[in-house]
Amino acid sequence: MVRRSRTARPERRAVLRATGRSLQDQSLTDKGLAPPERKTGRILLIACGALAREILAVKERNGWDHMDLTCLPAILHVHPERITDAVEDAVTRHRKVYDQIFVVYADCGTGGHLQAACERLGVEMVKGPHCYSFFEGNDAFDARKEDETTAFYLTDFLARQFDAFIWKPMGLDRHPELLEMYFGNYTKVVYQAQIDDPTLTERAREIAERMGLEFERRFTGYGDLETTMSAWAKRPPT
Repeated sequence: MVRRSRTARPERRAVLRATGRSLQDQSLTDKGLAPPERKTGRILLIACGALAREILAVKERNGWDHMDLTCLPAILHVHPERITDAVEDAVTRHRKVYDQIFVVYADCGTGGHLQAACERLGVEMVKGPHCYSFFEGNDAFDARKEDETTAFYLTDFLARQFDAFIWKPMGLDRHPELLEMYFGNYTKVVYQAQIDDPTLTERAREIAERMGLEFERRFTGYGDLETTMSAWAKRPPT
């Protein structure tokens, strides 16, 4: 039996509470998410737009009302060399009005540059090479990595935004003959589900079929994202 209500309801409530700030996936991809008005005496999370819904859902179900969220455009992942400068600029702009700032990015293809920037700025970030790792749990993902060198990963966000984030930027909508060149070395799609949603599962399955790959679904929940946020939420002001 699929248990939708217990996992999906916090996300829906979180979306409703973000009044005036768009949580449409295309907006999170292209524009990110602006911070709310409240600032003094609060924690700010600077995150990737691909994580906005998940962060808000975790905040909601744990009652962490002292945490605010702003997101950079998710599409920065197409150009990971731009992520570090964008995060550094966001930290610099907001640090004068927030007691604490945390960065909700993993390395995300920056080659260690984001970690170095965060250390220089005196802010913490999520541990791990990418969100696929921390959603599954960094230790669990690391234990699997030798067996999954040919796996292509999807999260809930990527299942919804696959065409805008992957298919079209790679030109596969115009040149499907490139599919073999891009994905010929992959053998399966691993869908890491954050919520139990049959519609998203079916969408992920269709993506695997389109790519000509095997399909595997894993319910990961929020993994180390929630664990890390929990530690930050309990951190006393500095």
